[in-house]
Amino acid sequence: MDMEQAFLELIRRAATDLSPDVETVLRNAHGREAAGSPAASVMETILENVRQARENSTPICQDTGSLVFYVDHPVGGHEPPLRRAIDKAAEAATRRQYLRPNAVDPVDGRNSGNNIGVNAPTVHFHQWEKPETRVRLMLKGGGSENVGAQYKLPHAAIKAGRDLDGVRRVVIDAVLNAQGLGCAPGFIGIGIGGGRDTSYTLSKEQFFRRVGERSPRPELAELETRLLGELNQLGIGPMGFGGAATVLDVFAGAQHRHPATFYVSITYTCWAFRRKSMTILNGEVTHD
Repeated sequence: MDMEQAFLELIRRAATDLSPDVETVLRNAHGREAAGSPAASVMETILENVRQARENSTPICQDTGSLVFYVDHPVGGHEPPLRRAIDKAAEAATRRQYLRPNAVDPVDGRNSGNNIGVNAPTVHFHQWEKPETRVRLMLKGGGSENVGAQYKLPHAAIKAGRDLDGVRRVVIDAVLNAQGLGCAPGFIGIGIGGGRDTSYTLSKEQFFRRVGERSPRPELAELETRLLGELNQLGIGPMGFGGAATVLDVFAGAQHRHPATFYVSITYTCWAFRRKSMTILNGEVTHD
């Protein structure tokens, strides 16, 4: 098995082929917008973009995002070869224009030109007691990343206390503040608890759930459902033009926190919700 080619194909699929669950929820959202409205026109353009990207194997969006990998591998597995294969695949994907060069040194402002740099791509390695290696990839756009937010509860300005209602209030505040700048309609990942860093990490990992997949914890599932309804009552709509579809789904995760802290991180992902996965077992690659 050629590891570089496997990762290259994973990147190509993520960049050019929107997952069926995402396309379905986009089509459903289009159907809820008033015929002839700016919102309906935006949704029509989005769906046509999705179709052309898949047919021509071209990027869904001009911002192909930052590469974020989650790699679960068997105990005793070797991470360096996987990391080298990821870097080579990212470089090849950039040459083939599946990816735009998006790795910029913050000190001197230089773009590496190949999406390779310090912590770029970002790779989270985890060992697990399974024989297969699971690789999940998210292409995270910069515009939607800019409208993410982190809150420390209590947050007096909006009367958000240290409870799930406080979480609900800060999520609504974050989406309201984002308006259409995150390329709505978007998806919301919520990380509750942990530290400042782990809170954001948890919020992003929620995006690997399928659209409509609720949290196994009843309290969080209820929060997700309620927020989905309330956020779509804000009237922000596609690209901020107004309309029914501001958010397409909400995913919330929770982790233990220090008694002195209560962080809530909200990560926003635009309609180009790009994530794919593959499984490697006995030298065979299966793309999901």
